[in-house]
Amino acid sequence: MKKNVYELAMQRIGILFNEFDNIYISFSGGKDSGVMLNLCMQYMRNNNLKRKIGVFYMDYEIQYSETVKYVDRVLQLNSDLIEVYHVCMPFKVSTCTSMHQTYWRPWDDDSQEFWVRNMPENCYKKENFPFYNPAMWDSEFYILFSQWYHLLKKAKKTCCLVGIRTQESFHRWRTIHSNKRYSTYHNLKWTKQVSENIYNAYVIYDWLTTDVWTANGRFEWDYNRLYDLYYHAGVPLEKQRVASPFLLAAQESLHLYRAIDPDTWGKMICRVNGVNFTALYGNTTAVAQKKITLPAGYTWESYMYFLLSTLPEETRQNYLKKLAVSINFWRKRGGCLPEKTIEKLNDCGIKIEVLNHSNYNTAKRPVRMEYQDDVEVPGFKYLPTFKRMCICILRNDHLCKYMGFAMTKKEMENRKKIMDFYQDMIHE
Repeated sequence: MKKNVYELAMQRIGILFNEFDNIYISFSGGKDSGVMLNLCMQYMRNNNLKRKIGVFYMDYEIQYSETVKYVDRVLQLNSDLIEVYHVCMPFKVSTCTSMHQTYWRPWDDDSQEFWVRNMPENCYKKENFPFYNPAMWDSEFYILFSQWYHLLKKAKKTCCLVGIRTQESFHRWRTIHSNKRYSTYHNLKWTKQVSENIYNAYVIYDWLTTDVWTANGRFEWDYNRLYDLYYHAGVPLEKQRVASPFLLAAQESLHLYRAIDPDTWGKMICRVNGVNFTALYGNTTAVAQKKITLPAGYTWESYMYFLLSTLPEETRQNYLKKLAVSINFWRKRGGCLPEKTIEKLNDCGIKIEVLNHSNYNTAKRPVRMEYQDDVEVPGFKYLPTFKRMCICILRNDHLCKYMGFAMTKKEMENRKKIMDFYQDMIHE
């Protein structure tokens, strides 16, 4: 008989508990990590397991008060089965609220008088982690924490349960379905090796949003009551997310803090540059969240250079460097495009060079071409256009994620040096 997503998730959790001597959950206080935590707690209680698992909670300082309350409730409720690693660190976190500021630091000592709330008692601080460095980003800390925790527990095999679902985004879909880039555990596609003997597991990757709320209702699990407030505020079900309020995906909903959590809002606007502007215009054409139009007398290329001229020098150079790398990539290597997009480009008379072989594992063919001003064809999001670059600038998308940019070679080399250095420190 075909199993439903709940039964499959419990089966996967059973495999992990049988295979791994060390397990922890990456918990954010959102609906996905919340249901994943409840699934594990239910499995452990149903099977009368006496072992404890870890719960890794990254506290970003600025978040809805309902999220803080929910996290405290659920961790206290399951204290007999979990060991909590409540982490408050001043690492770098991306922000898209400002053209001047590319990142901010939660719990920054230099900004303590502006903290949105007091640091929780008994939390883990930078002093607890010898590998911490001020240049570290939050994404780097996630990986280094797993290695630190693995060694702390003297484990043979460590598994981190991560509550992501492929329905949420294409990036998350690729995390599961592009595992040919990574090693998996015993060919289980919902696992990914992150370090030696350390794996991530995505046990609810195939759940839908409706599955999450069905489980919460059927089993009467506690959940973050922020979602009730989202519902009353008219936020569509698929856009109700708990995340850092300054990320690109949160721009259009940042204004909700004013209505849902006014006390927190009053403190936020003094904490990170550009918060009030983003709240006012985050759902408008001012930050390219709706269809943008070209000002009279401009091409998209000339408009891009006009936008760049309004930026601080460091920010402007960041965009120009990424643009130069992208132009060189499309000229020399080419981007992989679907056949329909290639046909449309030919129909439009755009000069392209189609190659037959790609080093990437894809059926798409690589296409060399110059940057275009704008192209109205299917697959617009894959093409190198100055219009898309304008959208990145308007959104304060400093990493150019909208363009699909990966880190540059230099950025990857710098990241690897940092990671290698602190991995050695952890092992020492």
